[in-house]
Amino acid sequence: MDLTEIPRVSTLTKEAFLENYFKPQLPVVVENAVDHWPAISKWSLDYMAKVAGEKKVPLYDDRPVRHEDGFNEPHAQMKLAEYIALLKKAPTKYRIFLWNIFKEVPPLQNDFDYPDFGLKIKKKLPMLFFGGTDSYTFMHYDIDMSNIFHFHFEGKKECLLFPQSQTKYLYKVPHAIITHEGIDFSKPDLQKWPALKRVSGYRTALKHGEMLYMPEAYWHYMKYHTPGFSMSLRSWPKNPLNFAKGLYNIFIMRHYDILMRKLRKQAWIDYKNERAIRQTHKAI
Repeated sequence: MDLTEIPRVSTLTKEAFLENYFKPQLPVVVENAVDHWPAISKWSLDYMAKVAGEKKVPLYDDRPVRHEDGFNEPHAQMKLAEYIALLKKAPTKYRIFLWNIFKEVPPLQNDFDYPDFGLKIKKKLPMLFFGGTDSYTFMHYDIDMSNIFHFHFEGKKECLLFPQSQTKYLYKVPHAIITHEGIDFSKPDLQKWPALKRVSGYRTALKHGEMLYMPEAYWHYMKYHTPGFSMSLRSWPKNPLNFAKGLYNIFIMRHYDILMRKLRKQAWIDYKNERAIRQTHKAI
């Protein structure tokens, strides 16, 4: 794959962000975007276990999608303190995905504010993501096609990004927002997945306190090199086509996929995976 390092800056003004990154829809890492946040000095795995350890959390792993799985249905649950202890003990595939901890532990909202980069941020949707060593997300884009400000805490995490223009090479699964789950994007088998030889994208590794801007509708894959967690703040897509596609994904595509899983069961999942391969190879 042709991967370019995402540009890095120490700080970034609103004007520079809008002109150099938002308007051309290019990613950027800001190393000291929110140094004023109390979270930068306070937030760690141990701190989260202390203030929210008794909360039950949804856990996900890298098992293939099955027809009986609900949309974003967790694979397991446990108390946050138990999960963090698991992260520290040994590598685990379990991740926390899209958890709005701030509804359950409101005082944590005092540890950060909403940075002004010229985009209106959805203040009711700050989400946390946790992962252990070598755990990863499938390559996907967000269902609402939002612009994402992604802040990382503790440890190191690898990020791969691709714009929507590269979708034809990524083995996208139809009626879904993921690529074929058989692909390991950290070391893809280019003989088995030859279209990936043509894909162009971006890569970076995030450390504690750094922020990654992911333009709207970008594909992204995240792999944890060490145990850690991140918070995403999001802003509605500004491109009218992306906004419309986000509404379609939420109100039509998602429900159609759920219906087809009930009607055709695993045959529907298998059909989609096979079609992802056929369509991609036809494109090349």
